[in-house]
Amino acid sequence: MAEDRTELSELGEFGLIERLSQGIVVQNDTSKMGIGDDAAVIDSGDHLTLLSTDMLLEGVHFDLSYVPLPHLGYKSIAVNVSDIAAMNGTPKQVTVSVGLSNRFSLEAIEALYQGINAAAKDFKVDVVGGDTTSSNSGLVISVSVLGTAEKEKEVYRNGAKANDIICATGDLGAAFVGLQVLEREKQTFLANPEMQPQLDKYQYIVQRQLKPIARMDIIHELASLDVQPTSMIDISDGLASELLHLTGQSSLGATIYEDKLPIDKQTYDTAVEFGLDPITCVLNGGEDYELLFTIDQEHHAKLEKHPDIHFIGHMQSADKGVNLLTKQENVVAITAQGWNHLK
Repeated sequence: MAEDRTELSELGEFGLIERLSQGIVVQNDTSKMGIGDDAAVIDSGDHLTLLSTDMLLEGVHFDLSYVPLPHLGYKSIAVNVSDIAAMNGTPKQVTVSVGLSNRFSLEAIEALYQGINAAAKDFKVDVVGGDTTSSNSGLVISVSVLGTAEKEKEVYRNGAKANDIICATGDLGAAFVGLQVLEREKQTFLANPEMQPQLDKYQYIVQRQLKPIARMDIIHELASLDVQPTSMIDISDGLASELLHLTGQSSLGATIYEDKLPIDKQTYDTAVEFGLDPITCVLNGGEDYELLFTIDQEHHAKLEKHPDIHFIGHMQSADKGVNLLTKQENVVAITAQGWNHLK
């Protein structure tokens, strides 16, 4: 009899993580938070140490036919710093490991590190080590980041309360729509190598895809305003997916409002040009690396005039579900899971 086989595509990334974490036992008292948030939290005595890691794989996370190596290096640091921001922490050090095939020259790797070093300078982190190895499957980049947080100032995904205000930074959907532009230009070039890329009118959204910015500025501003989010996550896999993480881990429901979702005009117009629903791009696009967080209503006045923080909804009891209220006042259940790496 053949053994039962469960395909990873059936589980999805989050299902796989849940299954694997069931067999992991935390043995040290200093391990305050293990698997299940944007970063692990380690008690280091007078402060908390935060640890997170991400891999970027050629052909899965990036396409070198249109991603410049300096931009890729910058992005590899930014996406890790974003995880520390989502814990209300401050990044301090990173290690960078790369798997290389023989098609890469020294000059190419130096270009990659130009971006790594630029991001390290911008986010005030030190590159303190890493590893290099050969790769038979293209370029692989693995970055680990260490950060710190004050005790009782760290923010998890599970701390939201009913009636908390749901906030999102920046604008959403731009990175996904920018990716559609880059993919179209790639196909145009493959069909006719004489054609030059037509990117001038798409500069903002293309930049959002190629060189995302971790929102450490927001973390510093919240601290200066004495606002501590009750829960927080970075938007890497799409607003809908991240909202489901916050509601699920906080055992709550939520309502967000279509007319409150932040979308840039260039994102909106380009989505329409591509025959895409702009709101679907906002909900499911991913790779914006903005912050999604909840605040107590007592902090409403402190943030209501902030130009880059948007109140998009509120938390509610779990029995009310997780919903989008459209402009036509239709209630649509949010079930999207964002980008699934394993499908």
